[in-house]
Amino acid sequence: MFELTPYSTRRSVYDPFNLFNDFFGTSANSIAELRTDITDKGDSFVLEADLPGFKKEDIKIDLENDRLTISATRHSEHEENKNGCIRRERHFGTFERSFDVSGIETQSIRANYTDGVLTLTLPKRPELVPDNRSISIE
Repeated sequence: MFELTPYSTRRSVYDPFNLFNDFFGTSANSIAELRTDITDKGDSFVLEADLPGFKKEDIKIDLENDRLTISATRHSEHEENKNGCIRRERHFGTFERSFDVSGIETQSIRANYTDGVLTLTLPKRPELVPDNRSISIE
């Protein structure tokens, strides 16, 4: 059964030897994650991924077999010169997350990107749409 379960997620690990841990309120070695909300709408799922600061052309959605992969690349606009930089929390590079879409009509997937939120509408295969009806009592 399809549950839109992500394949692997990266998690932050507490490092007791990191002197900057919690000094500024967060772990200095935390890894940025592509955070998502998934809502079941009955005949489809709606996946919303937070991608603030990305340009539409830097976001890529790939479908291979039953795996949907969302990736986004953020390029650094700053030189490597860190003079005066006390802390750098903004992450640059590629952020990626994959989902199992075995129960989805992949030909009908729609995507929209507005105000830093990527929204995917993932229609369920007809055999997975719940049959909602009233049953009369005899």
